[in-house]
Amino acid sequence: MVTTVVMLAPAGIRVAVQGRERGLPHLYRQIGRLLVALGPAFVKAGQVLGTRRDILTPALCAELEVLQDSVPPLDSARSREVLRDIYGPRLTELFPVIDYEPIAGGSVACVYRATDADGREVALKVLRPEISSILAADLRIMRWGAGLAARLPVLRGVPVTDVVDAMCAAVLAQLDFPREAANLTRLRRDLSAVPRIWVPQVYPELTRPDCVAMEFIPNLDLRTAQRCPVALRRRFAQSALTAIYHMLFVDGFVHCDLHPGNLYFTRGGEVVVLDAGFSVQLTERLRVLFAEFFLNMAVGRGDRCAEIVVDSSTGQRPDADLPGFLTRMAELVVRVHGLPAREFSLIGFATEMFDLQRRHGVHAAPELIFPLLSLLVIEGTIRDLDPDVDFQETAKPVLNRGLFGTRR
Repeated sequence: MVTTVVMLAPAGIRVAVQGRERGLPHLYRQIGRLLVALGPAFVKAGQVLGTRRDILTPALCAELEVLQDSVPPLDSARSREVLRDIYGPRLTELFPVIDYEPIAGGSVACVYRATDADGREVALKVLRPEISSILAADLRIMRWGAGLAARLPVLRGVPVTDVVDAMCAAVLAQLDFPREAANLTRLRRDLSAVPRIWVPQVYPELTRPDCVAMEFIPNLDLRTAQRCPVALRRRFAQSALTAIYHMLFVDGFVHCDLHPGNLYFTRGGEVVVLDAGFSVQLTERLRVLFAEFFLNMAVGRGDRCAEIVVDSSTGQRPDADLPGFLTRMAELVVRVHGLPAREFSLIGFATEMFDLQRRHGVHAAPELIFPLLSLLVIEGTIRDLDPDVDFQETAKPVLNRGLFGTRR
């Protein structure tokens, strides 16, 4: 705690000297640097906390969302030890060929390429040793700090402990590899209904508690879409957006972390979805409310959208201005409904909506924040692929299926 105060003190002084408008961006950068210095648990927590635009300012959220840990990948010698610990003496029997140099790596896991006994190319996503105990200890500190912060008068009425509990649960879920394997299997089944979506197949017989063994997808390159013809880029945009809408409105099981490192495109026209550790299951009630909100937004029914936001909220501050929120929220929906497709921005809309919630004291449900994040994360990618894509029109047929059609 002393280190935290020392690191943030200069930023606080700068805010006081330069004024809020000039000093706050510096303070937010210092908060981001502090989280990186504190380690991967705080980086992961900051990334999740950056989704809570209904509570935090957009500038601080933007700083938190782009946090990246600085943990180097395991070297080949340590990788060999870790894989031997996981698979024991059968390692070389199960995988006659293994490249012990990671092809990808972060604070939680490293990924290796191998060939199994049947000749299949396999990707092995391996949990970093000791990371579970490190993250668990750090998250306990966060929960303790949240309990203290919730008692401060300035935070009275803010669901501090609920937000931190949801944040910690989201971080810990990324350590649960059996859960991630099940998530990938579920997404592969669900998204089979959407043409041209490729989720790697999980190999249960090769998967272990600390390692997910899955189909290796070759030649993944973040630059592939840039090199494709315009017509194919537009097809990528439609397929990716339809997949997100299908998760949100039809199945209610949502991959919430579709940043470019988890979303790829192939020259064959497929959209590849990876890394399902950060996925959530909406309750049936919230799935329907979420779908109803987007359907009413697509047809400009602002009053009903405002009511749905309140119905799905976790509560209000003691000084909440509910009538003011309902009026302003309805006006926002009507205004964006009239915009041309090229001018409509989900991020802009969500930012305004969360600002209204924050100013009028209406707390958003975390179960809806995280799925909405999946749309916000992917919007930039979709716009790069097809600047003219109509987010609201593309949603309508999927919404109709989710609300009125036959679901599996």
